[in-house]
Amino acid sequence: MGYLLLALLGLGVLTALIALVTSRKGEDDKIVIGEQDCATCDGTDSRCEMTCRLEAAVNPIEYFDDEELDAFRGRQADSYTDAEMDMFREVLYTMQPQEVKAWCRSLDLRGVALPEPLRDEVLLFMEE
Repeated sequence: MGYLLLALLGLGVLTALIALVTSRKGEDDKIVIGEQDCATCDGTDSRCEMTCRLEAAVNPIEYFDDEELDAFRGRQADSYTDAEMDMFREVLYTMQPQEVKAWCRSLDLRGVALPEPLRDEVLLFMEE
């Protein structure tokens, strides 16, 4: 009977030691995921993009002094004239590179398609 109690006590101590070592090891191995906001989403994290879309759907649409572009709501991206593309280009070249992604999101939410020829320029701005 004494041996059985000693064995159970030893097993309890061993279990406690393993639990202690495991819990300490877990503290060192924690992965900290930084909070991302919509300005830092780069398209590689689908959760970040989805969160930004949901957030944008409930928040008021942000304008970039480009209310005149709402006249192009519902137009196809390949249907703009050169003069109309210049209107988009004028807005694009007056903003900071970090604002371009938010501007594209704003256009998307407003139903305004970015002209196809400007997409490469927009990508260059976003890479800066």
